Amino acid sequence: MAEAGIDYAAVFRAIPGMVAVLTPELRFVDASEEFLRSSGRTRESLVGRRLFEVFPDNPGDPAPTGTRNLGASLERVLATGERDTMALQRYDVESAERPGEWEERYWSPVNAPVLGPDGQVVLLLHRVEEVTALIKARSGPQDSHARVLEAELYTRARELQQVNERLREAHAREREVALALQDVMLPAPGPVGHHRAAVRYRPAVGSLNVCGDWYDLVDLPGDRIGVAVGDVVGHGLHAAGVMGLLRSALSAASRVADGPAQALEVLGLYARSVEGAENTTAVQTCVDWDTHTLTYSSAGHLPPALLHADGTVEFLDRATDPPLGARPEHVARPQATTAFGEGDTLVLYTDGLIERRREDIDAGLARLAASLGRHRTADPEDLADALLLELLPAGGTSDDTALVIVRL
Repeated sequence: MAEAGIDYAAVFRAIPGMVAVLTPELRFVDASEEFLRSSGRTRESLVGRRLFEVFPDNPGDPAPTGTRNLGASLERVLATGERDTMALQRYDVESAERPGEWEERYWSPVNAPVLGPDGQVVLLLHRVEEVTALIKARSGPQDSHARVLEAELYTRARELQQVNERLREAHAREREVALALQDVMLPAPGPVGHHRAAVRYRPAVGSLNVCGDWYDLVDLPGDRIGVAVGDVVGHGLHAAGVMGLLRSALSAASRVADGPAQALEVLGLYARSVEGAENTTAVQTCVDWDTHTLTYSSAGHLPPALLHADGTVEFLDRATDPPLGARPEHVARPQATTAFGEGDTLVLYTDGLIERRREDIDAGLARLAASLGRHRTADPEDLADALLLELLPAGGTSDDTALVIVRL
């Protein structure tokens, strides 16, 4: 019983619809009364068992594809943390009273994730709309009409499945091209003077989620380097193309501008002429070993982290302005400078590393700070691997992740 006196288990079981709760391993946790009634199963026969043990494929008829499509849908939800709505599916369901006998059923499923505090999927809600009765009315003179309706709906369902398969294939091809484009535009950086640096790029999970994250490191006059990351709004080939344009422009501007703020001002003016560049976020930093200072400016981006040798973490958030193109008129961007010590570490990243749905951004920043503190003695390469391992969900995220680490 919950503290407020509401028996949520009883509420769930009384839901007037077919709903089941599954673990990430696709084992039944519970099911509504309507799910039990419509599927012809008891709660005892479901709980603890795997979904496809209870509802396997019909070995005598390969035509119904509902079970296979359902498995693919649930895997997508686990990988992306996003709800997946399926087209009408035909299933063959084995009779609970007469094993070996199969009943033709038509269900329209929706699968939704339940996320834990860390943003990972801890449960799956599997809701089914039963439409078999509408398709297979078998009484008297309606039988002929019902058969026609059944055939028509089944044909339409198959057509929708074929369209979805073609779309997935097209998106998969687009993803391959976009990833190849990103690989060309985001090569492993060369040496930045005598300083140690590591970069990582992790694409989003799913064929639709190639994004526009980028990183850049450039040598500057004197014992200085410029370090930047950015994130273009949107997905796919267009976002990857915009990313390439903005990365090149900021890289060039940082070499001649009088500091990070001016470099971002130049980038903002250029972005006005690039379709799809509006609301891009970026942060530019300049590391100066002669003065042991770090100068930075942010266009709506997450704050860089400065990991001090003693394990404390300082987020560089004193020079943040709106994203590119967010203001109708040009306004000078802010800039701030902070000192660093020998052995400190600069960490720049994009939102895929820390942001999770339905979670406050401060929770993600706290996770990052804690992970940095635990690995403060690691070299940049090992630190980059540790951050990705600890902070990214095992199934990946629905957003790209770019990460740059420089030992100061």
